[in-house]
Amino acid sequence: MRWDNLGHGGPEASGTTAALFGADVVTRTFDTPEFRGITFHEVRARSIINRVPGASRMPFEWTVNPYRGCSHACVYCFARRSHAYLDLDTGIGFDTQIVVKTNADRLLRRELASPHWTGRHIAMGTNVDCYQRAEGRYRLMPGILAALRDFANPFSILTKGTLILRDLDLIRSARAVAEVGISVSVAFLDEELWRAVESGAPAPERRLDVVRTLTEHGIGCGVLMAPVIPFLSDGPDQLRATVRAIAAAGATSVTPLALHLRPGAREWFMAWLDRHHPGLVRHYEALYADGAYAPKWYQRRITRQVHELAAEYGIGPSRPGAHRAVPESERRASEPGAGPTQLTLL
Repeated sequence: MRWDNLGHGGPEASGTTAALFGADVVTRTFDTPEFRGITFHEVRARSIINRVPGASRMPFEWTVNPYRGCSHACVYCFARRSHAYLDLDTGIGFDTQIVVKTNADRLLRRELASPHWTGRHIAMGTNVDCYQRAEGRYRLMPGILAALRDFANPFSILTKGTLILRDLDLIRSARAVAEVGISVSVAFLDEELWRAVESGAPAPERRLDVVRTLTEHGIGCGVLMAPVIPFLSDGPDQLRATVRAIAAAGATSVTPLALHLRPGAREWFMAWLDRHHPGLVRHYEALYADGAYAPKWYQRRITRQVHELAAEYGIGPSRPGAHRAVPESERRASEPGAGPTQLTLL
């Protein structure tokens, strides 16, 4: 593996020579029911607060990602391509070869204490899910949340993982001293589709339970309704059922985002589509002929339908700061008339 010659900040950074990880990589494969077939590469990260590349349209500049690779196994995940930078497979390898930054919590505390750190907002879950199954074993997030709380540093989390409820008390205590935003990703309710495209993620109903529980504990939670998958989850009845369930769970907002297919994810998704829905392949080739994003007319149609349904079911205006996990650029992209932007789907 070429991990010891990657520059700080990932492959997007240029002109740097410091390694991302130390040389003492430990690889463990667990044959337990929960982790069968998954290999964990335990590494010591050289840094944990990562700067978003300057060309990005994201409104936040800084992220923390304790894991690389994701056992949620979402066939559309844009982060698949990043596994190639570590000489790991971007298909099944992305789903089963999980890099664990075992020193993430300790390293974060050190970096937050640096005189050079100015307390900027930190986004989590914008690359791979920080509450994927690996977190149940490694328990990195309690230390990360405690560090952010102790330094009163604002942050946001975007997740499909129900394990976030384990850290409810830490989130509540952090909210007392800093701005905290939580968003949960729920794109559709169809269980057959969930098992086909998000096989390692909790069921949509379980994610709605997370929204419900957070709401009951006074923590406003938005829902990222993403991705809306053309021809598979975008029917009027499907959208209505999903928005109705999101409203019933107590979400403070719902943000729809149409499927986008960046290089890496595009090849994996299209191969899946050819196996499971071959009749749709030519429709996707036409719909995404101009690039990674669905046409503006399609994005506008989905946004309009979801916004109308949200108003019908009484999903009201969000509280300030409640949805920092959903980038402002993504919310602008979901407005009628907006063009494509860089979207983060997990």
